[in-house]
Amino acid sequence: MKKRNKFVLQVNGKDILLGQKTWIMGILNVTPDSFSDGGFYYKKDQAVDRGLEMIAEGADIIDIGGESTRPGSDPVPAQEEIRRVVPVIAELRKKTKALISVDTSKSEVAQKVLDAGADIINDISAFRFDPKMLPLLARWNVPVIIMHMKGIPKSMQNAPYYDDLLAEIKNFLDERITTATSYGIKKEKIIIDPGIGFGKRFEDNLKLINNLHYLNSLKRPILIGVSRKSFIGKILNLTEHARLEGTISSSVLSTVNGAHILRVHDVASVKKAVKVADAILNETLSPQPTDNEKEQKRIYVH
Repeated sequence: MKKRNKFVLQVNGKDILLGQKTWIMGILNVTPDSFSDGGFYYKKDQAVDRGLEMIAEGADIIDIGGESTRPGSDPVPAQEEIRRVVPVIAELRKKTKALISVDTSKSEVAQKVLDAGADIINDISAFRFDPKMLPLLARWNVPVIIMHMKGIPKSMQNAPYYDDLLAEIKNFLDERITTATSYGIKKEKIIIDPGIGFGKRFEDNLKLINNLHYLNSLKRPILIGVSRKSFIGKILNLTEHARLEGTISSSVLSTVNGAHILRVHDVASVKKAVKVADAILNETLSPQPTDNEKEQKRIYVH
């Protein structure tokens, strides 16, 4: 059994323990064209209601995105991204204390969403697309998510290739952590994501999930997003909305292999599954009582 590392992540002056239980990040795409839920929550009221619903289902974090990053997608102007997400963030902030993450690679958007009450910035580019992002986030002193992606969303699935998948991803994340800390971002504020489906072949996704513990040497909490993704569809020959069981299976295996945070669409179902996985893992990893301790407990009880 590979032990899951524990970390304390500081958010808004509060310490959050990662590693004792798996945290659930609910996906809220305020877009017309995201791969699975595009158009479902494009209007403000629909998005706010869905965010509150996911919190009621057990989401610890809501990850809001205003730009689709599915394979083949085109960038959205910053002002349009702001128009989509800021009203949703502002309304959710009034109604919940749950953590709000925003999926953006633009410093202009990051500034506006942080002003509106967002807690975490989730940058799929690992701060490579906008040179102003790192100085901004260092000033705000907020947790950040660094993801591995080979290429850009428009072309990332055009024949990606790796000589050594695990080493290349680990080295990339290590370099981006070093770069982020050089700008003043505290290492304790960094979460890493291997980027399932972002410039990865089918077999790469399976290998990453099966060897997630390989990233433990980076000594940062691991987030992973497997929800409804194409590798599940290829295995089961099912469309996005019929991939719940595959999402649950890969989420549980990710938990066993070291994931601290799962980014998912189906919060309630995944939450139940990983709650059982966490209970089993914590029992397996906890020290077993000695015979003397068992005897003392028996005497005390009786």
